[in-house]
Order: sequence, then C-alpha cells, then structure tokens
Amino acid sequence: MTETAKLIVGILVLLGSLLSLITTIGMLRFPDTYTRAHAASKSATLGIMFTLIGTAAYFWFTKGYISAKVILGIVFVLMTTPVASHLITRASYNKGVALWKGSVRDDLEEKYKKQKQEQ
Repeated sequence: MTETAKLIVGILVLLGSLLSLITTIGMLRFPDTYTRAHAASKSATLGIMFTLIGTAAYFWFTKGYISAKVILGIVFVLMTTPVASHLITRASYNKGVALWKGSVRDDLEEKYKKQKQEQ
C-alpha cells in the first residue's frame, strides 16, 4: 500500500472517530431528548460512514477488492439510523416528553391539536 493510500485511509478513519466523539459530546451536553436524538443521528451516521468508507478503502488498496460486507454495512447504517432516530423522537413526542424550555418552535403542535379535535 502506498503512502498516499495510507494517508487517505488514516484521514477517513480519523474523521469518522472525530465525528463519533462529537456525537458523544452532543449526547452528554444537549438538554432534551429531541436535540440528543439529532446529535446521535446526524453526526453518528457520518462518523460511522467515514469509518466504514476508510475500511472499504483499506481493503481496496491492500487486497485489490471492495468488501461486500463493508458496502452492506454502509447501506444499512445509511438507511436505518435516520429512520430509527425519527421514530424514537416521534414516539417521545406522542408520549408527551417535554421539549426543552429554550425551544422556540414546535412544528407538530398544530398538527396534533387538529387530530385531537377531530376525534
């Protein structure tokens, strides 16, 4: 493997690790369920994606092929993480988990008021 390839793989894995660290900091510092879910879904997805792309690049540069398992992992994470985060936050909202007191906007409030009035 050439030095340039090692550098590319290293940068991708390091970037993925840094984004995962940012996810951890966001999960610890953000005040409510909704902002924590945002941190977990956005930056964690990117962190995992960069790490897996770095892994795919490593196999391509060293072995000469792209691992199907890594590609499937990338596709799986890309498809499931945002959907799971959306469903968790929507379930939290439906159960009545309060928004942070500093929240300035509730886009779902009007929608659910209309649904309750219709019932």
